[in-house]
Amino acid sequence: MAEDLKIITATDKAEQYRSLIPQIEALITGETDQVANLANIAAALKEQFKWFWVGFYLVKEGELVLGPFQGPVACTRIQKGKGVCGASWAQKQTLIVPDVDAFPGHIACATASRSEIVLPLFQGDEVIGVLDVDSEHLAHFDEVDAKYLKEIINLLHG
Repeated sequence: MAEDLKIITATDKAEQYRSLIPQIEALITGETDQVANLANIAAALKEQFKWFWVGFYLVKEGELVLGPFQGPVACTRIQKGKGVCGASWAQKQTLIVPDVDAFPGHIACATASRSEIVLPLFQGDEVIGVLDVDSEHLAHFDEVDAKYLKEIINLLHG
C-alpha cells in the first residue's frame, strides 16, 4: 500500500475513525515488526486527529518505557500505577481523563496537555504496553474514542 493516508475532515469523529481504520489495517498487515507498526499507528492517528501527543509506552523490566510516538518530547519511564498510563496498566482498563489536573498523581510530561485517554495493549491477559493520547483541550475524549482506539489496537493481533 502507498504510505499516504486519505485524511477526511468530517465533523463526526466516528466517521473519521471508520475511514482511518482500514487504512491503518492496510499499513500494518503483513508487517511483523512491532515498532514499525506502532510508529505508523501513532503517525496515522496524529495526522488524522491533530492531537497534541499520541504514542505508545511498552512494558520493559517492570516499567513502562517510551515507545513510538508523535508529538513533543515525553516522559521516558513510568512506574506501574503512576500517572494515567501507569494506572491504566495496573487496572488493565481504558482510562478517560477529562481534566488531567484533577487526576491524582498525574505526571505532567507536557504542561500543555489538558485531557487524556489511555488504553492497555494486551497479549493474552498480560498488559504489554499502553496507547496514550493527549489533547490540549479539556474533556476531548469520550467513549467513541475508546471504542475506535480499541479497534485500532486490536488490529495489532490480527
